Amino acid sequence: MHTVKLVGTEASFDVGKIVCLARNYVDHIRELGNEAPDKPILFLKPGSCLVEDGEKVVVPAYSQLCHHEVELAILIGEAGKDIPEGEAMTHVAGYGIGLDMTLRDVQNELKSKGLPWEMAKAFDTSCPLSQFVPTSRIPDPHNLDISLKVNGEVRQAANTSMMMRSIPAIIHAVSEIFTLEPGDVILTGTPAGVGAVESGDLMRAEIEGIGILEVGVA
Repeated sequence: MHTVKLVGTEASFDVGKIVCLARNYVDHIRELGNEAPDKPILFLKPGSCLVEDGEKVVVPAYSQLCHHEVELAILIGEAGKDIPEGEAMTHVAGYGIGLDMTLRDVQNELKSKGLPWEMAKAFDTSCPLSQFVPTSRIPDPHNLDISLKVNGEVRQAANTSMMMRSIPAIIHAVSEIFTLEPGDVILTGTPAGVGAVESGDLMRAEIEGIGILEVGVA
């Protein structure tokens, strides 16, 4: 069981399910040549994919192309099902930084055959995750600079204001399908600039007001 803490408090949560939102930044949709979805595209990552700050991502032998995707992470603090958008923010305990590591070659092959993405998205170590800061420290989560560097080179740089779907809309959509429970994490999509990482690389993800997440590649 992976536990995350709310920085500056005594609160901690055992991470449950990790729900990921695909295609939530227009520029990222364009860079991969995808269509903008009419409805949220969701997928899951298991707890076994989590790694902490300072640890390493291990790229499976069945892939030759692993991409980084930095994302704003939402920590659920209060359970709910079919949560109205107007009540959604009361279910959020805090915000963190997540990386949705993606085996792009594997994903492209699976997509071309109409198959699920789990082999590309849910492999062990595919979700580096920071600790979380309480919602009280983030007055507006929809206006945060978000970036990722690889070996000191800026790869991704954007702002959460560029998300297509707001956090209340995301929580509402997710809770229509999955009952949300304390400790669940939602990854809200990645901006443009995704790219490959190789063995020995160091990734440094940062979100304004939240902090820094650094992980290497084994």
